[in-house]
Order: sequence, then structure tokens, then C-alpha cells
Amino acid sequence: MSDNHNIPLQSPPMDPYGAKANFDVNEKKLHLEGPPGFIRQVTNLLILAGIIAFIVVLVRVF
Repeated sequence: MSDNHNIPLQSPPMDPYGAKANFDVNEKKLHLEGPPGFIRQVTNLLILAGIIAFIVVLVRVF
């Protein structure tokens, strides 16, 4: 009788070529968009935070 149920599950190894390709795509996108892309992301984050805050206020009032 084997005792395999005590062995932790192993995740498959990461694909280093896939991780590098993803990094390269993100780097190229950052160089193409530059600071306006960053400002757009920050603005989207602030809008999302405002929406969540509004929902929290509505839940507390009602």
C-alpha cells in the first residue's frame, strides 16, 4: 500500500520563455505608451476606488 496522500501536490514548472515573452511585451507596451499609459492606469484605479467607496457609503446609509 503506497502512502501518496501525504505528498504535497507539485505545480508544473514555470515556462521561462513564456515569462520572458510576457515581460518583453509589457516592456514594449510601456515604452510605446509611456507616462500617459501610466496616468490612464492611475486614473482608472482612482475611478474604481471611488465607485467602491460610493457602494460602501450606500450600504452604510441604507
